[in-house]
Amino acid sequence: MSHAAVGAPGTPRRYLHSLWLLSARDLKVRYATSFLGYLWSVLDPLVMSAIYWFVFTQVFKRDVGEDPYIVFLISALLPWVWFNSSVSDFTKAFKKDSRLVRSTNIPRSIWVNRIVLSKGMEFLFSLPVLVLFAIFSPGTEFGWGILWFPVAVVLQVILLVGLGMLVAPLCALYADLERTTGLILRALFYATPIIYSVSNLPGPFETIGSFNPLAGIFTLYRMAFFPDQWHLDTVLIGAVMTLAIFVLGQWVFRTLERPVLKEL
Repeated sequence: MSHAAVGAPGTPRRYLHSLWLLSARDLKVRYATSFLGYLWSVLDPLVMSAIYWFVFTQVFKRDVGEDPYIVFLISALLPWVWFNSSVSDFTKAFKKDSRLVRSTNIPRSIWVNRIVLSKGMEFLFSLPVLVLFAIFSPGTEFGWGILWFPVAVVLQVILLVGLGMLVAPLCALYADLERTTGLILRALFYATPIIYSVSNLPGPFETIGSFNPLAGIFTLYRMAFFPDQWHLDTVLIGAVMTLAIFVLGQWVFRTLERPVLKEL
């Protein structure tokens, strides 16, 4: 294969190079204009963790997770921030850079995947905080379940790519969906086992909750520290739902790509 062919528009090498440049640009803009910089990657989940830890362990003294509860919270809140911030940015993925989207000849999916990658890198940057809390919190266990952590990352990438392909073009065509997505994310936070575990759900709600793909993904994240969190049905259903959303997203994106370009 010639050098020209390798670097031609649309080839994997050109696509990956462009993806990396756009993702790196997003990170540079985010940190260059922020005084706290890297700390913003961890400050939001840390504040949320502190609030929920105080409410449930000091005020109500309710058993909604496992000890140490602060590690239980952070192990789900960090990937939630990745998910929430990515989906929020999907709603503006095409409108934010509409001129580039129309004029470049690289695949338009890059405007979705760059968000997944840049937010995913911020998630990876925040992991040392989780490790520190796990090390210094009494009662934390490190076991074989940590091998599931990279599996959870891969599944979340697949889920986010699928959702991005679904949300981005729909929001470009229908402006009201941007606010609707924000409302759905608020409800989804409480419908996802973040401040509680899947086993805390009563009766049939445990089965219903398993159809939320994040339930299975967050179960895998927590396996690194809480082996009792293992729920095979939740993980399997979550994996199937993740793949289904990915396939649906690819189909919707291909179907709506031309109408989106006309709208922009």
